[in-house]
Amino acid sequence: MEQSSTERKVFYHILTRKITVLILIVSFFPMLLTTSILFYRFNLTYTEKVQDHISELVQKHSQNIDTFLSEKLGNIRFLARYFESNQQAPQKFLQKHLALLKSEYGDVFTDLGLINENGVQFAYEGPFRLEDADYSNAQWFINAADKPFYISDVFAGLRGHPHFIIAVKVRSKGFNYILRSTINFGAFNSLVESIHIGKTGAAFIINSKGQLQTKSNVGVKQSTIATMVDRSCYKNNETIFAKKQDASGKKYLCVTSMLDNIDWLMIFRQDLNDAYHDFWKTQLLTLVIFILGCIGILFVAFTLPHNIVKLISSADKKSEAMNKQVIESGKLATIGELAAGIAHEINNPVAIMVEEAGWIEDLLEEEDLKECENLNEFTRALKQINTQGKRCKEITHKLLSFARKTDSTINDVQINDAIKEMVALTGQMARYNNVIIETILNEEIPYIRISPSELQQVILNLINNAIDAMKTNGGTIIIKTKTSKIEKNHLVISIEDDGPGIPNDILNRIFDPFFTTKAVGKGTGLGLSICYGIIQKMGGKIDVHSQVDIGTKFRIWIPFQEDVIENKDNENES
Repeated sequence: MEQSSTERKVFYHILTRKITVLILIVSFFPMLLTTSILFYRFNLTYTEKVQDHISELVQKHSQNIDTFLSEKLGNIRFLARYFESNQQAPQKFLQKHLALLKSEYGDVFTDLGLINENGVQFAYEGPFRLEDADYSNAQWFINAADKPFYISDVFAGLRGHPHFIIAVKVRSKGFNYILRSTINFGAFNSLVESIHIGKTGAAFIINSKGQLQTKSNVGVKQSTIATMVDRSCYKNNETIFAKKQDASGKKYLCVTSMLDNIDWLMIFRQDLNDAYHDFWKTQLLTLVIFILGCIGILFVAFTLPHNIVKLISSADKKSEAMNKQVIESGKLATIGELAAGIAHEINNPVAIMVEEAGWIEDLLEEEDLKECENLNEFTRALKQINTQGKRCKEITHKLLSFARKTDSTINDVQINDAIKEMVALTGQMARYNNVIIETILNEEIPYIRISPSELQQVILNLINNAIDAMKTNGGTIIIKTKTSKIEKNHLVISIEDDGPGIPNDILNRIFDPFFTTKAVGKGTGLGLSICYGIIQKMGGKIDVHSQVDIGTKFRIWIPFQEDVIENKDNENES
């Protein structure tokens, strides 16, 4: 038995471990695979989205700046063509048209000037004193001399603050001149500063030499800018997206776009942490959810198998108990068959013995044996033989009833009437033993279709047992009937006494055949076994609750049929 219990524990342990491993594999593998694929796809999609968004933004602003420069260049070229055909004095021409430009565009155009072939500005209109200014050695003048128009880089020049110049060649009265205008750096720079994303995302412009042409708030070093310029990489107004790292080790995104009208490069720069802040925030949330999922899986993996194995163990115990009941039922069946055989074998000799004893009694009465000294002894012995013979006959009858060999007639029975008959039958014995029998009978309970004699046998046996238990001190027996609220279509009979009770160690054996606590010769141990068998045959059940020195309560559930109630109701109406 101990070995079987140990083997069972080992089996349950192995089963628990296998279920746990299976749950972990089945749960973790799909989750890891799905999470990895979704994470990869989300990473790829989000990166493409960020790249497309920034690239589109930079390209759009590059086009805006190109449009700005093209528009201002067009304005100056229009003035140049108008000046060629106009005979107005240069100074008045500049004064008149600068006023028109300011009224139209505000402070975008700072001043206007005409420069001769020698680089001397002979006519000027603007806020500075730049009449007769010599630009012959200025780089922008040298570059503009060979081109029909020219847009310079941003420089400080004679006025000492950043600006850039739009210059257009003019020919008037056989001489070549250059019409130039200074563009307000602040208005131009505001176009670039409007490009701002996140906390660190900002744009700036550099020239072909990698020099800043606008203000920059991103702290870019000149040596880093110089490496960014390569016009051959830009075709069809495309942008270039790259991830780089500065000298301090900080990683950033760099998006560049070349302007059309000038060799200027627009650069958008944003720290990698800032650009992918929402993505990494989502990553963190995903990681938290993943960890919580793992914790949930681990919890299930280590609790569910124990519960499953516990249920299996409980089912095994119930199955084992049922197997024991089957074995016990087999034993009872075998005992019943044996009892039936013994009863049949004993019944005939006992009947003959009783008949012979009666015959001898008759002979003794006929013979003149009044003066025989042993006449009283003969009479006593014959009575004893007759009494014990009848007792043997009663035992064999009970054995036959236990083996279900006796026939029983089925009738519609009102159990209250059967109980009243048995109470009346046992009333004298109860009074003799100082026992009071009380009945609480529900008069509305329906009829049941059973064997009346078998029901009477069960009730009589339980009442007699209660009286026997209380012979020494007396007591009270309470018999109740009612309709069960727990079991549908069942009647309940309870027989309760306040006797000495039944000890727990023998309580589960009282329905076993031949088990009795009475003295030898006082009981056969078949009474409760027969009661149990009769109730089982009726389709009902019987149980017992008992406490030592408090009392014992037997409860009997007997099913009833609805058609029996309907038939009785019809009979009463008729």
